[in-house]
Amino acid sequence: MSRIGKQPVLLPKGVSCESPAQGRVRVKGPKGELELSLRPEVAIEFGGAQVVVTRHGDDRQARAFHGMTRALIANMVEGVTRGYQKTLDIIGVGWNAAVAGRKVVLNVGFCSPVEIEIPAGVQVSCPTNTQIVISGPDKQAVGQLAAKIRAARPPEPYKGKGVRYKDEYVRQKAGKSFGS
Repeated sequence: MSRIGKQPVLLPKGVSCESPAQGRVRVKGPKGELELSLRPEVAIEFGGAQVVVTRHGDDRQARAFHGMTRALIANMVEGVTRGYQKTLDIIGVGWNAAVAGRKVVLNVGFCSPVEIEIPAGVQVSCPTNTQIVISGPDKQAVGQLAAKIRAARPPEPYKGKGVRYKDEYVRQKAGKSFGS
């Protein structure tokens, strides 16, 4: 039995979990509402203030989806209660970012600004012009948008310029050296 999959997901106060249709689960909380489509190998049972994930078979795929489904539901519960947040820093002279409507506009050394669409359910703010804060209840959507913004100009290893996560360490390479 999966060690992760057999643990129940505890629902804090103010969070509700329901199955609106066969093969779907919906979690509602103070920060929003998330929905997940279940695999046919797993099923969910509601009991009081907890959700238990069970599996139908004992083959390799069913065991894998058992733990994964439980982890996804636990992430949904945490997302609708506390939410997720990623912070990006822009390192480079004259490089900056701004939010314009439902787009993030990056000026990161290209001849024209890079515009990235903000998906629904995700909030983006720029407390300073070199910092981007992405937050929302959906862990996957927050992480995907942060990765897409970072991919616009990833940090380079010689000067360290680029877009990086707040606590990311970029290993610096030594440049060319010559003797004279």
